[in-house]
Amino acid sequence: MKRIVKHRDLGALSYNEAWRLQESLQQKLIDRKKRDAGNGINTGESQESAEELPSGYLLFVEHPHVYTIGKSGKWENLLFTPDILQKKGIEVVKTDRGGDITYHGPGQLVGYPVFDLEHFGTGVARYIELLEEVIIRTASEYGIDAGRVPSRTGVWVGNSKLCAMGIKCSRYVSMHGFALNVRTDLEFYHGIIPCGINDGGVTSFEKILGKAPSMNEIKEHLLGRFESLFDCKIDAVSESG
Repeated sequence: MKRIVKHRDLGALSYNEAWRLQESLQQKLIDRKKRDAGNGINTGESQESAEELPSGYLLFVEHPHVYTIGKSGKWENLLFTPDILQKKGIEVVKTDRGGDITYHGPGQLVGYPVFDLEHFGTGVARYIELLEEVIIRTASEYGIDAGRVPSRTGVWVGNSKLCAMGIKCSRYVSMHGFALNVRTDLEFYHGIIPCGINDGGVTSFEKILGKAPSMNEIKEHLLGRFESLFDCKIDAVSESG
């Protein structure tokens, strides 16, 4: 049976609302794992469970201006004062993903895969590599030579980060994910030390190409790469689905 991933495009949504939705979807998959374990069923092998729930969910969203600080984040990497934050309308959220501080805002495509990694036969390290590869191959569609930097997560073009990543896993079910700069206003990165890295810049499709591709076009490329790299079928569902 081919793995099924349910996809929702949430449009514009606050960070905290998207976080709560991820938690609810993650808990659904964790509850299934507990139920299967109680019935003596190996994870990923239950036909009945596979019909009840997919192998994962993939959420796309754009957030209003927000700085998020991960579990290992340092508050000193937030450079703007409270007055500036208020003036610019930037929220600050302490979150439970891995990593340090980053920015989300309009023009940035955020992807939240809530995947049962055991259904995909992968561990956490390999999962992050696959997420990076999704972005690398999407960027290549536009002639962008993106890649990895040793000992640093995310996807880079030269010494500038195109896509930040940070995840959390519970019982091998992932949440949080990636933030891909498409036509992001990069000025907002001046208010932080992105990911706590002093010797690297930040870039976007728009900055590299001179003109950003449409967000819908980027989304279609990403969905195709998810299907091929994670060997799954992605089904679009309504917001209530």
